[in-house]
Amino acid sequence: MGVERENKNPYSAFNFIVEIDGEEVAAFQEVSGLDSENTPIEYREGSDAMNTVRKLPGKETYPNLTLKRGMTGSMYLWEWRKEVRDGTGSYPPVRDVVIQLQSETHENVYKWKLTNAWCSKLTGPTLNATGNDIAVETMELAYDRIDNE
Repeated sequence: MGVERENKNPYSAFNFIVEIDGEEVAAFQEVSGLDSENTPIEYREGSDAMNTVRKLPGKETYPNLTLKRGMTGSMYLWEWRKEVRDGTGSYPPVRDVVIQLQSETHENVYKWKLTNAWCSKLTGPTLNATGNDIAVETMELAYDRIDNE
């Protein structure tokens, strides 16, 4: 789905949407961890006259995705975490998560899809009576695979 601009300017990182099972259940202020990595496997053939080691792609791994949002009255994320903790329903209770980067005109220009994501950690806000910051909760998602569409 990547859409290249005619003017070749990069997209801004502040305009994005997060969907969980096809719905925007929360407005997130930050998403991090859209990474994938293959661990190199070093391999040397016995008949290799050059005595060199080849590096082949090994197992692909993904770090947890971290999402941050200002707290609202919605308990969706806490309920999802509770399903994981209590083992209710399918275990683990997985969802498909889609992050879409948007242009300044709110057109979807890039999409990441996380398959079989589940809430591995949910952290409540840091509360401080001397400040005026908004209450922010942080969620971490474990998932099986990330794809660009």
